[in-house]
Amino acid sequence: MTLENLALLSRRSRLGVAVVILALIGAAAWTAGRFLQPAAPRHIVLASGLEDGLFHQHAKRYIEILARSGVTVEERMTAGAGDNLRLLEDPHSGVDIGFTQGGIARFPEANNVVMLSNLYYLPMWIFYRDTDTLNHINELRNHRVAVGAEGSGTRSLVEPVFALNNLTTENVTMLRLGNDDALRALKSNEIDAAVFVDGAQNQAVSAALHDPHLRLMSYGHADAYPRLLPFIKKLTLPSGVIDVAHDIPEKEVELIGTKAMLAARDGLHPALVELLVDAAHEIHGGQGLFEEPGEFPGTTRVDLRISTDADQHKRFGPSFLYRYLPFWLATLVERAIIILVPLAAVLLPLFHYLPQLLRWRVRSRVYRWYGELALLERDVAERTGALPTEKWLADLERIERAVARIHTPSGYASEAYTLREHIALVRRAVLARTRSSPVAAG
Repeated sequence: MTLENLALLSRRSRLGVAVVILALIGAAAWTAGRFLQPAAPRHIVLASGLEDGLFHQHAKRYIEILARSGVTVEERMTAGAGDNLRLLEDPHSGVDIGFTQGGIARFPEANNVVMLSNLYYLPMWIFYRDTDTLNHINELRNHRVAVGAEGSGTRSLVEPVFALNNLTTENVTMLRLGNDDALRALKSNEIDAAVFVDGAQNQAVSAALHDPHLRLMSYGHADAYPRLLPFIKKLTLPSGVIDVAHDIPEKEVELIGTKAMLAARDGLHPALVELLVDAAHEIHGGQGLFEEPGEFPGTTRVDLRISTDADQHKRFGPSFLYRYLPFWLATLVERAIIILVPLAAVLLPLFHYLPQLLRWRVRSRVYRWYGELALLERDVAERTGALPTEKWLADLERIERAVARIHTPSGYASEAYTLREHIALVRRAVLARTRSSPVAAG
């Protein structure tokens, strides 16, 4: 597109072209804006857990890591995994992401929640004070047992496992105590056993493991639970792995557990998903008591639906922009590209074909008179009888005046001059026909 091309048009035509171009640009921009995802938010809310639990400790790390990219993570402390999932299921809770665990999700309530990554194993520890060794969960019948606070991950896992063992509130005294409260009650002999669902780094679990007066149950049917509950995993605690110097534990312990997960409300911005998955790699990617190096974080399904964005990020890594640019700049460039691509798809063909269209438009002003001139010339050649000479000459005069009024750029002046010569040629044919005809109509 050049100024010369625009000069081919009249002022009115140039205005029409400008309107068409602006309309196309506006339509492309509207289309891009209509389907363009909003910019990644700089503030998200994370549901964590109790102050004395590992979820709270992990939340601090996520806050620190995402702050490097300019994203503020607000922590909302809760009773644990069960509460977190309920908050994610509630679109009005204001929570964007949260820690949860396998075995809690119920469908269709959890259909709008997705797993970004599973993080590590959550063993189900059962500590007790009895002098007799307990090998099976059903041996807790008629005991006083701390089963975790309402809404906690402990309580959520205890319910299905106890149900398999026919343990109910009718044959077990279940106390809603969690972590530190449960440990204090166990040490003071207020309860007979306490259940914890958390990593060995949990301060209550660690203290119980080091207490010589407390015993850790080794599950006698550890292989059975994964077959009955798909979100359960058999875990083995090697002898001495907690404290080799003090021989803790004294022998290998068979445990069961599930996986901790980082979940989000479906629709979380893909850029934030990538940041969170990268943070999970930094925090949970090492070796643990039960985890092999590189085993976590992962996207193997536990129960929640897996985030497509998280799965793609795990398989293919970060996009080019997010790999080499700061987060805030990458989001701006990404949005610019998304807007510019449809605009380019409209404007490039437009600028390519518009000059041809303009040339056709200019020539059409001249060529449109050739049709009428050709009909008149044919009439002159084929007419018999009385000849309408005056009408022919008047038509030629009219065509000649119209051609003279055509605004023709210098580059196309020759075509207008050629048309005038053709008009003169037909006029001579009319006059010649009139002279040779014995009868001429007036």
